[in-house]
Amino acid sequence: MKRFKLTSIFALIAAIVFVSCDKDFEEINVDPNNPTAIPSHLLLPSAVRQMQNTNYSTFVGGEFAGWAQQVTKVQYNDEERYIPRESVVSSTWSNYFAIGISDAYSMSTLAEAEGNSKVMAVGLILQAYGYSILTDIYGDIPFSEAMSANEGIISPAYDPQAAVYTGILGMLDTAMTLINGEGSIDATSDILYYGDASGWEKFAASLKFRALMRISGKSDVSGDLNSLINSGKLFGSNDDEAKLIYEGSDPSANPLYESIVFGTRGEWKVNSVLVDMLQNNDDPRLSVMVGLNDADEYRGKPAGIESVPNDDYNYANVSPLGDFYLRPEAPGYFVSYAELQFLMAEAAIEGMISGSAQAYYDKGLDASFAANGILQADADAFKTQTGTPLSVVNNDALEQIGNQKWIAMFTQGIESWTEQRRTGFPVLSPAIDGNISEIPSRFTYPTIESSINGANYSAAVASQGADLLTTKVWWNK
Repeated sequence: MKRFKLTSIFALIAAIVFVSCDKDFEEINVDPNNPTAIPSHLLLPSAVRQMQNTNYSTFVGGEFAGWAQQVTKVQYNDEERYIPRESVVSSTWSNYFAIGISDAYSMSTLAEAEGNSKVMAVGLILQAYGYSILTDIYGDIPFSEAMSANEGIISPAYDPQAAVYTGILGMLDTAMTLINGEGSIDATSDILYYGDASGWEKFAASLKFRALMRISGKSDVSGDLNSLINSGKLFGSNDDEAKLIYEGSDPSANPLYESIVFGTRGEWKVNSVLVDMLQNNDDPRLSVMVGLNDADEYRGKPAGIESVPNDDYNYANVSPLGDFYLRPEAPGYFVSYAELQFLMAEAAIEGMISGSAQAYYDKGLDASFAANGILQADADAFKTQTGTPLSVVNNDALEQIGNQKWIAMFTQGIESWTEQRRTGFPVLSPAIDGNISEIPSRFTYPTIESSINGANYSAAVASQGADLLTTKVWWNK
């Protein structure tokens, strides 16, 4: 009886609506839980988190950190031996294209319709960042047609990496103009700068400096680099840098904590290259970056080695990552102030910008030490040690800069691997039991691309080179 009454009531309501409310039917027939449009700023958190969660995932950033020889594994180390999982190759591609960049693109499009120039700029900055990561990993990628599904393009063409970088730089230039325009950035959605447009402007300028340095071996970028320095828009301290501060508990914690601590994946350890470099220089960052093994020693493991764990390298006798880097709230970096200063030191050594390479280098060291919670007095003491001041011989100075930048980017796996490929520093030997005889130069394309986008995939391979880990990307040839 009760069920009959409820059904009758619903039928009566439906009849009343049908016979008396056709005048405003379109307005009534809107599902408030599935809006046709949303405020642009609501897409900002998902775009930021998706990109950074991918960067710091042990299966993505962690594996690239293995190729950069910052971290290692004492079990399940096929990836470290240059046998990446197809699922990781594909998820990296899709996480950036289908979620991170797509959300940022939609955010800019919605913001344009709203007349909100500032959020348009934020969307462009995040798109530029996402494309820079993808092209550095894969080489030639869809760019000009990547977000053209609404225009009926479901098989986007691949753009040459040189064209992708031109597009990235153009996006950043446009963003730096728009960020000073109309509108505002919602502080509750902005999980990077909490509504501060000037912070996003500095992110854009510093990301552009990185992008210009990435292609500096192929193009004369000195004029653009000096313009950025003179603009006063680059990061001025660690307080300005683009980083996501994670929350203190699962599931919103730093992915390294999520996997290694919360997920008890103890096979992740520290590579001997990092441990040896820190120990040989009496570097106080050692105790922050590296944990003690079961014998209360700092001990790394070299890259590769197929048969692990074994008596030489196992869960007990190889050092884990330091607790400081396994905090749930440890930040995830897009671009750090330390990295920027080391890039500027390199540019000064190469004569691309004015200023003192030593001064930029020292600021990079100070920033890295501060980020690791080390007192300035200890940083100053380190800088006075023999061999720490920059050499007067350019190549030696470039190696010092490259080595220190690599240390400063500990756990920033994608960027550490990318900069090591670009500069050659630190000088690394391939994995001991590697499946190939050199450190990979790129990811292969996801296998599904050859079937669902076959013609464009084939054109990209014909242009760039064989779809292999050893094919160098444009800026690295």
